Amino acid sequence: MRRIKAMLAALVAAGIWSAAPVATAKEGGDQYPNGAESWLAGAVPPPGNYFVNYLGYYEGSLRDGSGNKTSFPGTGRNGSVRAAFDALRFIKVTDAKILGANWGFHAIVPLVNQTLDLGAPNGGRSASDLGDITINPLILSWHSPEWHWVFGFDINLPTGKYDQNDSRVSIGTNYYSYEPALGVTYLGKSGWEASAKFMYNIKGKNTESNLIGVNGTYESGDEFHMDYMIGKRFGPWGVGAAGYYLKQTQDDKFNGATVAAVPGLWSQGRRGEVFAIGPSVIYTNAKGMMFIGTWNHETKVENRFSGDKVWLKLVMRF
Repeated sequence: MRRIKAMLAALVAAGIWSAAPVATAKEGGDQYPNGAESWLAGAVPPPGNYFVNYLGYYEGSLRDGSGNKTSFPGTGRNGSVRAAFDALRFIKVTDAKILGANWGFHAIVPLVNQTLDLGAPNGGRSASDLGDITINPLILSWHSPEWHWVFGFDINLPTGKYDQNDSRVSIGTNYYSYEPALGVTYLGKSGWEASAKFMYNIKGKNTESNLIGVNGTYESGDEFHMDYMIGKRFGPWGVGAAGYYLKQTQDDKFNGATVAAVPGLWSQGRRGEVFAIGPSVIYTNAKGMMFIGTWNHETKVENRFSGDKVWLKLVMRF
């Protein structure tokens, strides 16, 4: 338990923050990469300057509204994606108090390489560029001996590369979104930890969209999603299970009307859903640097890609 408290005092924990986007064929892909937070998702460190690096890889195939692989008209092929990403996150925790909590803020700069195939006769295309940058002017963290809480408000900016006429080379979403988030961590005296981060993504409008050859305004439905982890620590090591769940709460709309169903591609409203779980390990070295490795396998997927995601995460103070 002393080691756990020392880590909280010396390290930046995985609190309310996002990382690099992973492309989807669905308009308004994920600006927050689900599963980015696991260990210490609700515990924020003491005042100081911190750096977090998220390095990840995702590979998956597109699923329709029934969870089956998609079949694009004219080719019968399934959509697929491979994406590698590296997100650089800079965090400042201050001595200032708001409602009894320490106030902090952060910025995240993601770099993405992706290969996206949407079943077109000429196959997929690759792109490498800056993704959508995230800023958060309000991170509030509270602590007790065994419980830790953090509230934040992320703002996702449309800085990523976007091509209205070819989504295969689009990395950004081309709209703003706003995301309140609440993280909670329980650290028991025996070394057990349970952490979760709850988020609600409020999406803006993409006024330069192209849906099956028609230009217009696309509005993706808002989403509830959460990251979670439960694990046990053994000295500097910890092992556990981590994952995420996402449920879209509103229909997608194109030019103000609910997106109609396309058999073999998506259901009416194009509401996405996914659940993922996998193993996770954490190690803290003598200098207080934290290393986290996680594998997430996705299941119960509708109107989204379904695949596997691997994370390598570095957390350090500077």
